[in-house]
Amino acid sequence: MTVLFLYFIFFKIGLFTIGGGLAALPLLQDEALSRGWFSSSQFFHMVAISESTPGPIGINMATYVGLEQAGIFGSLAATLGLVSPSLIIIVIVARYFLHFNEKPLVQSALSGLRPAVTGLIATAAYNVLTVAVIPVQAFRESGRYMDLIEPMNLLIFFLIGFSYLKWKAHPIVYIAASAIAGMVLL
Repeated sequence: MTVLFLYFIFFKIGLFTIGGGLAALPLLQDEALSRGWFSSSQFFHMVAISESTPGPIGINMATYVGLEQAGIFGSLAATLGLVSPSLIIIVIVARYFLHFNEKPLVQSALSGLRPAVTGLIATAAYNVLTVAVIPVQAFRESGRYMDLIEPMNLLIFFLIGFSYLKWKAHPIVYIAASAIAGMVLL
């Protein structure tokens, strides 16, 4: 795989992703799975690791994919490819935003982007949920409803979710608690 190819793949992902790294997950998943870079399970492990390491998830994932596919230069190319569209757009927007911000057409475009980004993030959450918590693929392969239930995964999911809603501690606390629970229970 060429470094330039990685740059353009991630440039495309960066260009068509509005809303941050989580919104990029469906595009990245499609690229990674259709090109055979990772299996579904490997992809969601990569998401979990990228989410639990410092830095933006999109950058972490681009860096990892690039490294796996083409070494250190692939890592740099994928990361630069992902951020290049944002840098270009930010420069353009910074130059003209104040002039166009109050225009009804711009307000309408921004209003239309909000539900689209929310839908992309919801899709990413659903995809992660069906691999990490409720293994739908295992059910599809076996046809047994019991394969939809991973009791310990569900327990960790609900305990961490409830704890976050109740106490609102820093996410790193829940990530660390989940890792420890996984080591002890799974």
